[in-house]
Amino acid sequence: MASEKLKAAIESLDEEELQMDMSSMIDLVFLLLIFFMVSSHLIIVEIDKRVNPPTAANAQVAKNATGRVVVNILADGSIWGQGEQELPTIEAIEDYVRNYKERNDNNSIPTRLNLRADEEVDTRVIKKVVQAAGDAGVNDVIFGSYVVER
Repeated sequence: MASEKLKAAIESLDEEELQMDMSSMIDLVFLLLIFFMVSSHLIIVEIDKRVNPPTAANAQVAKNATGRVVVNILADGSIWGQGEQELPTIEAIEDYVRNYKERNDNNSIPTRLNLRADEEVDTRVIKKVVQAAGDAGVNDVIFGSYVVER
């Protein structure tokens, strides 16, 4: 008797097409997507096309881009920050770096100077920028260069 009921139940399942409700899974995927978009930090590093950095055989791509203060030095020795902001004096460089450092300190992010200097720049200009960043409290420097294929 039990086997007949089981047989009838199996036959009725074979006739019906089983469907799964995917709406809750789609909702969960969208919630996770929104969560990660909101919680992640968007990092944009603008690359100044006027700077032609030197090449280096042992150059490496930095894995962590957070907390970078980008300073570009053009071939003529002029110093620029991100967003076409010219930094004509040492005080302007210090203020620029200090503002980024304060912003990063508020978010508990270590600040690093990303120095992109043209290969034709006099090293005295590079030294001036590094000293100004040091006076602003940033001692970690990343020198931008191109990787040479081996």
